[in-house]
Amino acid sequence: MAEEKKQKKKQESERWKHYDTSSSELKRKRKFCPKCGPGYFLAEHSNRNTCGKCGYVEFKTKQE
Repeated sequence: MAEEKKQKKKQESERWKHYDTSSSELKRKRKFCPKCGPGYFLAEHSNRNTCGKCGYVEFKTKQE
């Protein structure tokens, strides 16, 4: 008896969620990490921006 292998679906990349593709040019929605360089986006939290690779943190200021 030969068992058929189930093929896993390949997960799509979420890379394009960080860019605005509405116009003919690509625009970044998030900032790059100043330590790691291009290709590493800063994650947006409610009070800070952080890099997942090096741990760099930028705190957001309250605008009143």
